[in-house]
Amino acid sequence: MTQPKIAFIGAGSVVFTQGLLADLFAFPELKNAHIALHDIDAERLATAEAAARYIARELDADARVTAHADRRESLAGADFVINIVQIGMGESTRTDFDIPARYGVRQTIGDTLGVGGIFRALRTFPFLKQLGEDITELCPDAWLLNYTNPMAMNIQYLTEATGLTKVVGLCHSVYWTMHDLAKLVDVPFEEITHRAAGVNHQAWVLRFEHQGKDLYPRLDELIAKDEQLRRRVRVDMYRRLGYYPTETSEHSSEYVPWYLHHDSEIDRLRLPIGAYVGIVDENVAEYEHTRDALAAGEALTVEGTMEYAPQVIHSMVTGTPRTIYGNVPNRGLIDNLPAHGVVEVPCLVDATGVQPTRAGSLPPQLAALNRTYLSMNDLVVRAAVENEPRHIRHAAMTDPATAATLTVDQIWRLCDDMVRAHADRLQPSLRATLADG
Repeated sequence: MTQPKIAFIGAGSVVFTQGLLADLFAFPELKNAHIALHDIDAERLATAEAAARYIARELDADARVTAHADRRESLAGADFVINIVQIGMGESTRTDFDIPARYGVRQTIGDTLGVGGIFRALRTFPFLKQLGEDITELCPDAWLLNYTNPMAMNIQYLTEATGLTKVVGLCHSVYWTMHDLAKLVDVPFEEITHRAAGVNHQAWVLRFEHQGKDLYPRLDELIAKDEQLRRRVRVDMYRRLGYYPTETSEHSSEYVPWYLHHDSEIDRLRLPIGAYVGIVDENVAEYEHTRDALAAGEALTVEGTMEYAPQVIHSMVTGTPRTIYGNVPNRGLIDNLPAHGVVEVPCLVDATGVQPTRAGSLPPQLAALNRTYLSMNDLVVRAAVENEPRHIRHAAMTDPATAATLTVDQIWRLCDDMVRAHADRLQPSLRATLADG
């Protein structure tokens, strides 16, 4: 791979694309890469191309940058495919929040489980099927590095519906959790030893040490002294379950039935209902600022983001071994979770690819929560793979936060409303409404 070709699918997510490119071009061996950008939005694609050329100049990279409205052109001969697509963009995200809210269902992020996660997956699956078919035809040896949520559902669907095997889901939650925990206990991040395992956005810190000494007791002391720390969902879960969750409190609150249904818990734990809608607006504003700055010839901030995809690519291109956290089919990696589910575990990456590490069994209280998560995921994938619209409702019935809020009849009516709203983006077999029939 003297000049690896890296296809960015959904490159119009310009701010995220910028961070990935800054990370890529920070490696001398990747400065000459062929960056093939694809997006269906012409303006966003042009902005992504201009940003990529700007970053290449700033970092003295001799990269070849090409922009493609045709996805297949961007994929032809690619060595790596980075998927950062969001089907439906902000319009669909608002629907994912507005309709459930009318039923009394509260969501904070809505991109992993719950009603928002279910329908984000279902409108993404048709695109993933096409992408998988294109990769099989045009770049069969390429690694697909997926960032698109809902991570675990998308990886399971890709594996079952397309047959792709060189697929890994990448998420920064474990890295940033450990970075922040190290800061909290006042130990340099580079000096801590840590190990986590579970599922995406609901993995668990199983080991947290400094020079062979367990750091959990120090964390316990800090929590005991700080009332504000105790007013966070992930800290509350840690105190009750014994292991720290690897995703934010906003995310974590949605995957269990204990918090969002109760006004008192929302107040106690300071949960921002509908937070992701605001994040969407901020992302749009940040994109517009980047677009306008490039058009005016103004300087952009070029900063690395420590994302995994550039590290994975560098390791495979150069043979440099690294450990990352990846989302992959379980297949015996975690003994007490379903084999067909997608789990998040440490993975060795080198010239041979991504090699997941077996984690053994999780503590039973953690596995119980992860199994519920994976059961809901499986029902969503089964709905699409088996063309069974009833499984959409079964998935919502299984989701902890939704089931804690609504009756079964209300869940089916909510799913009907969501199907109607997203119908044009769902595969035809899943567009049926079932509550009254």
